[in-house]
Amino acid sequence: MFEELAEKARITLQDKYSLRDLVVEWRRPQEKAQGDAATTIALKLAKNLKKKPQEVAQVLCDALQKSPGVEKAEVAGAGYVNVWLTPEALIRELSITEEACSPRPASKGKGPVIIDYSQPNIAKPLGVHHILSTVVGQCLCNLHRHLGYEVVGWNYIGDWGTQFGKLAVAWEKWGKGKPVSEYSLDELLELYVRFHAEAEKDKTLDDAARAAFLKLEQGDKNLRSFWEGVVKVTKASLAAIYERLHVRFDTDIGESFYEDKMQPILEEGRKKKVFVEGEEGSLIVTFKDEEKLPPFLVQKGDGATLYATRDLAQIRYRIDTFHPQAILYVVDVAQQLYFQQLFKTVSRLDWKLPLLEHVVFGRMRFADQAMSTRKGTVLKLEHVLDEAVSRAQEAITAHRDSIQTDDEASLAEMMGTGALVYGILSQNRKMDLIFDWEKVLSLDGNSAPYLQYTHARACSVLRKAETNDFALPQKSQALTDRERSLIGTLLTFPAVLEDARAQRMPHTLANYLYALCQEFNSFYNSEPILKAEERQRTLRLSLTSLAARVLKTGAELLTLRVPERM
Repeated sequence: MFEELAEKARITLQDKYSLRDLVVEWRRPQEKAQGDAATTIALKLAKNLKKKPQEVAQVLCDALQKSPGVEKAEVAGAGYVNVWLTPEALIRELSITEEACSPRPASKGKGPVIIDYSQPNIAKPLGVHHILSTVVGQCLCNLHRHLGYEVVGWNYIGDWGTQFGKLAVAWEKWGKGKPVSEYSLDELLELYVRFHAEAEKDKTLDDAARAAFLKLEQGDKNLRSFWEGVVKVTKASLAAIYERLHVRFDTDIGESFYEDKMQPILEEGRKKKVFVEGEEGSLIVTFKDEEKLPPFLVQKGDGATLYATRDLAQIRYRIDTFHPQAILYVVDVAQQLYFQQLFKTVSRLDWKLPLLEHVVFGRMRFADQAMSTRKGTVLKLEHVLDEAVSRAQEAITAHRDSIQTDDEASLAEMMGTGALVYGILSQNRKMDLIFDWEKVLSLDGNSAPYLQYTHARACSVLRKAETNDFALPQKSQALTDRERSLIGTLLTFPAVLEDARAQRMPHTLANYLYALCQEFNSFYNSEPILKAEERQRTLRLSLTSLAARVLKTGAELLTLRVPERM
């Protein structure tokens, strides 16, 4: 219908004012009192036309008032045009929302969007801080795929560097002769922590670690075998956590892959005079004064490479191999300067670049101080997930009068992990987050359990209807205020999906789902559904079915799962 309104408005303005190449944009107003569609085109054109905005707006209203599907059109304020659609037109528009619940076919030819997220280090458990990059990145992958983009979800694992030299030394000294394949990730972490504690007293250990990593780089068979074992143990442990979070990657090619791909980049940078000599023979990139960036180190004085060297090589590899239209790096705010330097450097190398974007997120801490740390160590994500599920189980027990399930363990897992993830994704990613367990597990606030409960409520209504025919009616009588309000909220779903993707803002979708839950529950509590007369019953069951489908689709894009019974 928006397209029809846009075309009618374009023809009207073209004929009245002899305008050409005009684009008229309509939006759905946030305030229900402003109708079903609104445009500011009269405000934009008035000055050049030397007319009052209200006069231009009135010309549009007079023409639109006669259009099929328009109930009324009026001028508002300084020159806005607000339009109310007929019930039949509104219901027809819901077909667009139905379509938005299904993934679009992937469009070929433009190249994929590469989304780089999670980025754990080998030989270390996932800390709770990893969940931010992991779930924001997965949500962006889901949104892009759903909207028809080719996507490469990339877990860029930190599987190279001097930490392996340290771990190799620790394993040799304190590993008790046990094969690395028999170690748990926690045991590997204990060795790494012990190395640092011992190195405080014995400075020769750091030299031994550097020597061990150099031998690893040079291809020492024993160290290579050790390294491969550590990588295998780590990936097996990570897979279990990712499974609980409904996270899937297309590749986990890590830093080590670029071992033989860095030297050509360094030579190219020298040749193009982008990389220049710094202190003690190092290679650096310097920037113009107006860029206000410090020098960027790409090779140490002793010839050792860095994370930055590998990042330059992976950008080159990704461009040559995937020909992407964009590469998004979901990394916390502490790395802003680094990515500014990295992106400026590759632009100086004069490569043909896709869109490179640092998707920033803030820091998270728990309102419950007891959960913020454990004995001075990093709080493990596995422990936080277990805590979430335990608290969800307590919530189920406390609400047995309203929560019903045949499988409490599965529901607790769904509620707990959902509460943790939604508690993150419902917040503006650019802001620091204070995580509050009571808030995220609430059954009547902006939370995963509230979303899950609302979906289950809608499914319960549909089961009681004893029919699977919930097609939208072709004709409708006058709509009640609650029906019209619910329809208006459902109609915004396609635009919300696109906005959340384009702005890389998952909280836009999360907050929409919360608003839809509120709208549906108000509708449920005020309008008889199953006992309504036949035409209204058909419409209300169709709206209930579509609301349930939108909630499920949106939740799964956020990596959540919703139950049909609760």
